[in-house]
Amino acid sequence: MEIEEKTLKIIRDSKEGVYQNELWKLLEIDSRKCSRILNKLIKAELISRESSVNNGASTYLIKVVTPEEESFDLLLAGEMFSPCAGCRLACQPEECELLSAWVSQLDAEPVETEEE
Repeated sequence: MEIEEKTLKIIRDSKEGVYQNELWKLLEIDSRKCSRILNKLIKAELISRESSVNNGASTYLIKVVTPEEESFDLLLAGEMFSPCAGCRLACQPEECELLSAWVSQLDAEPVETEEE
């Protein structure tokens, strides 16, 4: 297994992330080599590194970058998709019947609160 793959596997296996000052010991390499590997993975946008403190020592917390899932929820009103998405008509929004119907669907949806 290539060292980058092994590093990524260790980071992925830790849900909370891995401290850099522990990672190089787990990999049985020196801290400089570990930094170079992490820089490669950061440039590839596979991991993130944030300043942290571990056992009183300044270090970095390394985590896997999880790609955000696309969400089209804001374009939906009930089962109705926004008529403006991809619309090529040169209409006035105030006079668009399709948009008016979509907005009325928004009014009909129950509002979710943070307590739910």
